[in-house]
Amino acid sequence: MEKAYNPQAIEQETYKKWESNDYFSPKGGATENSDSYCIMIPPPNVTGSLHMGHAFQHTIMDSLTRYHRMKGDNTLWQPGSDHAGIATQMVVERLLDREGKSRHDLGREAFIDKVWEWKEQSGGTISQQMRRMGDSCDWSREAFTMDDDLSNAVLETFVQLYDEGLIYRGDRLVNWDPKLLTAVSDLEVESHEENGHLWHMRYPLSDGSGYVIIATTRPETMLGDSAVAVHPEDERYKDLIGKTIDLPLTGRQIPIIADDYVEKDFGSGCVKITPAHDFNDYEMGQRHDLEMINILTPTAHVNDNAPETYRGLDRYEARKKIVEDFETLGLMEKIEPHKLKVPRGDRSGVVIEPYLTPQWYVKIAPLAEPALKAVKDGDIKFVPENWSNTYYHWMENIQDWCISRQLWWGHQIPAWYDNSGKVYVGRSEEEVREKYDLGDIELRRDEDVLDTWFSSALWPFATLGWPEETPELETFLPTSVLVTGFDIIFFWVARMIMMGLKFTGKIPFKEIYITGLIRDEQGQKMSKSKGNVLDPIDIIDGIDIESLVAKRTTGMMNPKAAEKIAKRTRKQFPEGIEAYGTDAMRFTFCAMASTSRDINFDLNRVEGYRNFCNKIWNAARYVLMNTEAQDTGLSNDSMEFSLADRWIKSELQKTIVEFEKAIETYRFDLASNALYEFTWNTYCDWYLELSKPVLYSDEYSEEAKRGTRHTLVNVLESLMRLLHPFMPFITEEIWQRVAPLAGTSSEERPSVMLQDFPQVNEALIDDKAEADIEWLKKVIVGVRNIRGEMNIAPGKPLDVMFRNGSESDKARLEANKTFLSKLAKLESTQWLEAGEEAPMSATALAGDMEILIPMAGLIDVEQELARLDKESEKLEKDLQRISGKLNNPNFTDKAPEAVVEKERGKLAEVESTIKKIEEQRTQLKAL
Repeated sequence: MEKAYNPQAIEQETYKKWESNDYFSPKGGATENSDSYCIMIPPPNVTGSLHMGHAFQHTIMDSLTRYHRMKGDNTLWQPGSDHAGIATQMVVERLLDREGKSRHDLGREAFIDKVWEWKEQSGGTISQQMRRMGDSCDWSREAFTMDDDLSNAVLETFVQLYDEGLIYRGDRLVNWDPKLLTAVSDLEVESHEENGHLWHMRYPLSDGSGYVIIATTRPETMLGDSAVAVHPEDERYKDLIGKTIDLPLTGRQIPIIADDYVEKDFGSGCVKITPAHDFNDYEMGQRHDLEMINILTPTAHVNDNAPETYRGLDRYEARKKIVEDFETLGLMEKIEPHKLKVPRGDRSGVVIEPYLTPQWYVKIAPLAEPALKAVKDGDIKFVPENWSNTYYHWMENIQDWCISRQLWWGHQIPAWYDNSGKVYVGRSEEEVREKYDLGDIELRRDEDVLDTWFSSALWPFATLGWPEETPELETFLPTSVLVTGFDIIFFWVARMIMMGLKFTGKIPFKEIYITGLIRDEQGQKMSKSKGNVLDPIDIIDGIDIESLVAKRTTGMMNPKAAEKIAKRTRKQFPEGIEAYGTDAMRFTFCAMASTSRDINFDLNRVEGYRNFCNKIWNAARYVLMNTEAQDTGLSNDSMEFSLADRWIKSELQKTIVEFEKAIETYRFDLASNALYEFTWNTYCDWYLELSKPVLYSDEYSEEAKRGTRHTLVNVLESLMRLLHPFMPFITEEIWQRVAPLAGTSSEERPSVMLQDFPQVNEALIDDKAEADIEWLKKVIVGVRNIRGEMNIAPGKPLDVMFRNGSESDKARLEANKTFLSKLAKLESTQWLEAGEEAPMSATALAGDMEILIPMAGLIDVEQELARLDKESEKLEKDLQRISGKLNNPNFTDKAPEAVVEKERGKLAEVESTIKKIEEQRTQLKAL
């Protein structure tokens, strides 16, 4: 093996071997009677590249996939991507804009051809990133939501729902993007607090008896008011209910109505109702059968439903003129500054309008009821369970789903209209003509496409071949677990459950593991505008600072913001980002994955786990150097196992149990910790050191040496299988070298990923060996602590005395003299019987047993006293500084309690250290 671990030298070549040998397909590593295990990838948008959130979730999914494949399950991880209608169309339209063209210049068919062309060029970015991250999905089944098979599934779904009366077309309020000219989902709307105004306007009563005051943040919408509403029990307005208002500027009269929705204690208690331009007003309009007056065009200009003087004005120009006209008429009560949440399109950046427009809808209640029941009955489980409450809340308050979008890229709605506007739905125009006996009458196809979430809702079963009854559908549905974020529980998760139950009669997945969000090290959300985005591939391969700055600032419209981000980036990463390799990044994600908590991603953790990779590599080199071309017990059963051999095998069994228990509950952090502790502390730091006395000492027989070599390679081989789901590349490289020495056949299963996951062998759990090694470790650590405290050179042989121990201690001392002498560097050991005097010694404890190291002749007393004096002087200064702080009321009264407690802790630590130094000084002076 190379002296140093170099992930760049092995990762890509290893992955190519895996993929070319078809190891990722179902049946890999599976037995004839295997259970099926399936994960569906949340299909990333084809528009971009994978970010850290994707990398985190993919690590979780791949770890589960590799684990279950090794457990012998018939395992499928289904890959693919989403056509991302609006996002993809925008990308291609921008490219056309650079050429001075628009999609309308090309026409629909040519534009869609252009989108497919772009998709072919850029669509491979995500799959290549996934390969670099070690994702072991079945690439032969890679799906795209616009593929023919999935498009057919979309057609089938739409037609069946329409024929059952569950899809309809109607005028309802939607989120409307006036720039992109399409309805958008709630997920594509970002609401942030902005500075605005609250206009208090007078509406005169028609009978001339006075006026009511309403307050609004959008004065322009008053042109579409249909009523004024008050609370039915509001004494101020009881006599006005049923009367009418002369709506200013419009020449219309509107009624005063009563509705419980109005808060009588908020504002004037009197609100304007604009059903065509406000979601809450729309609901009230439905209840009171109010007129729906749409006063805006699709581009958010005032339309012909408004008085002539405002027609054609942009909504904000109309706002300005209406405010001026109210002031001229003496109808403006007051204008106040007001902070409000403003909804903006996440892609266009413009303010979204609630807009009344004809759209296609899914009647959702009949689909929601069984989907709600599936979770309540426990057929589908959320992990953590508390997310089921979020699901219940959404599903119990669900509204009909607007599924149409005014775009060209996407699944075009399979509906045709005749010249009278009557609609016909079918899988094709030919089917429509035959189904409705239309003959040769002229038909026009609906130009809208379906919401991206419509096709995504079919993902778990459409990718398995539905509507055909395929073997894959029978084998893998329901899938095992969905790994996703909380933000799309309603938009995607709920809809998959509804559609899955409706069209297959099965739940789409048994469990839903909700992950936390990946944030930067300060806990801020990663975003391009903040300049804190990390590319997972840059962590794997490394990137120089100038390239990183260019990545973070390219395409930013605001030069000042770009300069600020560049400055922050150079300060944070003056040398750029080092290459850490895939395994270190993956292990970091696993180690931080705890019960859907958000993760503050810190590169220091990745560096720590790169060191972990190096530790594993160096351990493997030690094992191979001591076992290659040696007898590891493959052909000779005559072996003796040392106490250390029995102990490490016992510890391995407990680690397997701990790991599997953590994986079953999706506690990847606990699973990682179990692996880390066993690998670094138990195997590398202790067992490898304990193996040296056996291998390098003449005191042990050849049978004992053979037993230790056997244990070294077999535990390492098992450890590589145990670590593999989290760290696939380094484990494959080491396993290939160590497996033959452990007698593992690689003919049928030539990769560690196709090997069996380690199974617990209860017979190897050895409580006595564990207790004996714990005793041994305490003695060795005790001696090492004394060396450190008394500044004794690590390699200097010591005479050690023991007293006050039990017969068991005495027996253990006798049995483990070789281990002690080698690892603690002891010259001699002596057991002091009761009444025997000990010379002046430094002392440590192992239980009740004292470990005594005589000091005479070991150290230069004067030099050591001088060192302690210097250290004591520094500590006294720290003591005065911290005491001063804690005695200052300005600090203790004003600082946060946690900060004060931290200082108190520091004080206690300094006082304890000073006390220890005084004890050491007393001991030294006695010498």
